Parts: sequence; C-alpha cells; structure tokens
Amino acid sequence: MQSVHSTTTRPPRAPRRRFLNAMLGTALAVGLGMAGAVPASVQAAEIRVVTSGGFSAAYDQLIPLYEQATGHKVVTERGASMGNAPDSIPSRFARNEQFDIVILADSGLEALIAQGKVQQGSRVDLARSMIGMSVRKGTPKPDISTVDALKKTLLDAKSIAYSASASGVYLSTELFPRLGVAEQIKDKATKIFSERVGAVVLRGDAEIGFQQVSELLPFKELEFVGPLPDEVQQRVFFSAGVAAGSANPEAARHLIRFLSASAAAPIIRSTGMEPASAR
Repeated sequence: MQSVHSTTTRPPRAPRRRFLNAMLGTALAVGLGMAGAVPASVQAAEIRVVTSGGFSAAYDQLIPLYEQATGHKVVTERGASMGNAPDSIPSRFARNEQFDIVILADSGLEALIAQGKVQQGSRVDLARSMIGMSVRKGTPKPDISTVDALKKTLLDAKSIAYSASASGVYLSTELFPRLGVAEQIKDKATKIFSERVGAVVLRGDAEIGFQQVSELLPFKELEFVGPLPDEVQQRVFFSAGVAAGSANPEAARHLIRFLSASAAAPIIRSTGMEPASAR
C-alpha cells in the first residue's frame, strides 16, 4: 500500500514483485556461487523433497527461484512432521518412500537420523517458528496476550482446532496440562490430521485454531490473533537433512545451502519465521 508520506509513485505490484524476485534470485545465486558451484555431475538433476507445513510458505517462494537459477527440477511431497497419518513424514519413511531431502521440525528430523533414515551430520537449521492462533474475520478476537488470558480463551471457546504435528503435540501433551485445562477442553479440542488448521477455522468447524505462525498467515481470510505468550511459547527449528539412500546427495546438499543462505532471510522472515542464518 502506498505511503501517505511519500510523493513517489511505486511501480505496479506485479512488476515490482517480479523485479524483487529477480534481485533475490541473483543474490541467492551469488551466495551459492561463493559457497561452491553446482558440481557438473548434478547438472539438471531431479531433487525429491518431502517437507512439513511449517516451512512451506517460504519454501514455495524459494523453490521456483532455485529451479530458475540452476535448471534443476524439484519434486515436492508434503506431510506432517509427526504422527501416523498416511501422508505424515514418518509414515512416508515407514513405507520406504524415496527422497533426497527432508524438511521438518528439528525433533522429527533427529528421530529420523537416529533411525538411520537421514544421513548423520547432514542437518541444517533453516528457520525458527512460533505457535500462534487465528479466528475467522468478523468474529470476536480473543485475548491470548498473557498466560491467564490464554487460559480463559481456551476455557471460553466453543471449539478448538490444533495441528497433529509438532505444535499440536506440544499443546496437547505439555501446554494444556500445564495450564490445567486439559480435562475441561478435551471434548471440544480437535487434533487436525492432513489439513491446515486455518482451513478448519475458515469453514467454521472450529472457533479458534492453533498452529505454526507460518502456516496460519497464508490464510488472509482469517484474523491472526497473535503468538502464544513468551512464557509458554515453543520455538521450534525447521531443519533440512539429506535422506539416506538419496539418489542425488550432491544436488540435495546444494539445495539445502540455497534454502539456508542469508539471502533467503527476507523471504523466510516475511512468512512469520526467524531465519536460522540470523542467529
């Protein structure tokens, strides 16, 4: 939106976005060049990635830039970091689905490394995420700015949706019991499998919804209330690793360097995450 304090006319949004993307693509390409060129053996590779939702908003903006800059083709599958839903990342690995890269919550990645499904020493942190809450626009905006306000909001809500992945595991096994509300809300709180919590709230199947901030912000039809209070916030790193048995390990490591490059930080930050490169 044009600033009321400026007399300069900005270019139309679509060309401006293309210009910024081109600049970012150049910066990323330069950053990768400094880190090491793509080995000749992996030119025009197909890289298979499975990613959880937490990093998806940034991933979906960065991958087209990577493909354009390198000529590689990235094939993407998606699933929750945790749980036994058929499309969850642990379930996919249990079925021996083949990938080159896996991106998910750090605890889930460490579990896959311990199981020998992801290469030891290949973990790279990409971004840190927080848990937030959204409601439908036009409905009351509950207060979750303090721990007491959050507790009251949970008790007053008619229905609650939370993810079956990392954020939901924390909420249901740690936070709700810690707040002393687990028993009171168990009949109105629903764990959501294989779907974004925002979609459930949007169609009116839940009054309030909790998930990683980066997974809630893309729902522009919802009102993002805010993150959990600092005292009870869970900050999770979303990390990438090279899958054991990867058909293209060099290309996989190259793509991971791209996603973790400092030039990617503005896009990552715009999705509600803190880039790991900013540490």
